[in-house]
Amino acid sequence: MNLLLVIINLVVFLSLIGALVILKQRKVKFSYRVMLGLLVGLVFGAALQLIYGTENIVITHTMDWVAIVGSGFVRLLQMIVMPLVFISILGAFAKMDMKEKFLKSGIKIIAILLGTTAIAATIGVSAALIFDLDASNFNLGEEENDRSIALESTASEIEGQTLPEQLLSLLPANPFLDFTGERATSTIAVVFFAVFMGVSLIRLMDRDQENGEKIRSGIIAVNGWVMQLVKIIIALTPYGVLALMTSTVATSDFAAIYDLGVFVVASYAALITMYLVHLGLIALTGLNPVQYLKKTLETLIFAFTSRSSAGTLPLNIQTQRTRLGVPASVANFSGSFGLSIGQNGCAGVYPAMLGIMIAPAAGVEINAQFIVTLIAVTVIASLGIAGVGGGATFAAIIVLSTMNLPIALAAVLISIEPLIDMGRTALNVSGSMTAGTITAQTNGSLDKDIFDDPHLDELTAET
Repeated sequence: MNLLLVIINLVVFLSLIGALVILKQRKVKFSYRVMLGLLVGLVFGAALQLIYGTENIVITHTMDWVAIVGSGFVRLLQMIVMPLVFISILGAFAKMDMKEKFLKSGIKIIAILLGTTAIAATIGVSAALIFDLDASNFNLGEEENDRSIALESTASEIEGQTLPEQLLSLLPANPFLDFTGERATSTIAVVFFAVFMGVSLIRLMDRDQENGEKIRSGIIAVNGWVMQLVKIIIALTPYGVLALMTSTVATSDFAAIYDLGVFVVASYAALITMYLVHLGLIALTGLNPVQYLKKTLETLIFAFTSRSSAGTLPLNIQTQRTRLGVPASVANFSGSFGLSIGQNGCAGVYPAMLGIMIAPAAGVEINAQFIVTLIAVTVIASLGIAGVGGGATFAAIIVLSTMNLPIALAAVLISIEPLIDMGRTALNVSGSMTAGTITAQTNGSLDKDIFDDPHLDELTAET
C-alpha cells in the first residue's frame, strides 16, 4: 500500500514537472516559471504533509525520489562553482577588464560586505531586544540535547582559531585541494589563485607576446565553453525550485515552528529589514531599487529554496553580468568573496540575535559595551564563513565562544533551522549582489543600458 502511495505522489510530481516543461515550450517567461515552481512546490508540499504528516514512511520515500531533482540540481550548480570562479576571473584578466581598477574594486567589495554585515548585526541585536528573545524560556528536547553535544564538540575544534589564522586560511596552499572544495575557505582560495594566474598572464604578454596571446585566446575560449555549461544548468532552475520547495514544506515541523514562532517572526523581521537596507543602498547610488529587485528576484528565490549560497553562485554571477550590467570582473569578485566574507544573514543577523538571546540565560548583562563588542566580534567572525549549509552554525560557534556564552542553548533552534536558513541564505546572496552593483556603479563601470532595460530579464541570456 505504501509503495502505491509513493508511486501516486511521484506521478503527481512528474506531472507538475511536465507542466513546467510545457510552459517553457510555449515561451512563458523564465521568471514566471521560477515563481510558479515556487508556488506549486509550496502547495504540493503542504498537501503531502497534510495528508501523511512529516514522519510517515510514504513522505520519506517520496522525498528520496524528489531529491533527485532538487538536490540533484543543487549538486549540478555546485559542480560548476569552482570552474566558473577560476575561469571567469582568468577571463576577466584575458579580456583586460580589470587593469588598474582591480585592487580598488576588490577592497571596495570587501568593505561593503563587512560594512553591511555590521549593519545586519546591529539589526539582529535590535530585533532580539524588541522581541525580548530569551533562550532560558526554551526547553531542550532529546534531539536538541544531541545537537548541543555536537555543537560543543565542533566548538572545541574551532574556537581557538585566531583572526590571523582565519585570514591565513583564505590563501591557497594547495590550489588543487581547494578546487575540490575541501576547506570552508576553498572558494576564496581559488579566487586568489586565479588572480595570481591572471597577473602572471599580464606579465607574460608583456614579455612574450606570442605565447601570451596563445594562452589568452585559449582562456577566452574555455571561458565561453564554461558559460555555455552554466546556461544549460541555469535553465533547469524552475524544476529545481519546485522540487526543493516541495521537500522543504513536506518535511518541515510546523508544530516546532509554532512553539518557536516568536524567534521565527523576529528573524524574518530582521532579515527583511536588512534587505530593505540593501535596496536603500542601491537607491543611494542613483539606481532604481525596484528595477534591481525585479532583476534579482529569481536568484533570491533559488537561494531561498536551496539554502546554499555556493550553489547559487552561478546564478548570482550571471544575474549581475547579464541583468544588472555589472562587469564580469566585479561580478566574479563580489560573488566569490560573498561566499566567505561578510554574509549578512548567516554571519550577521543570526549570530548577533543568538548572542542577545543567550546572554540572559548565561547571567550576562546586556549593556552598551556588550552590544558593541558583540557587533564587532560578529563582523570579525564573518571572515571565512563557508557559503554552504552549516555556515551559520560555524559563525554562531565563533561568536558565542568569543563572547564566553554557552553554545549548547543554540541547539534549541534545530527544529526550525531549515526555515530560518532559507531567509538567511537569500540575504547572503542579496548582500553579495548589492556589493557588486554598488562597486560597479561607483566605479563608473556599470552598464546602465543593461540595468535599465526591462527586457533583459532572462538568466539564460548571454551578453
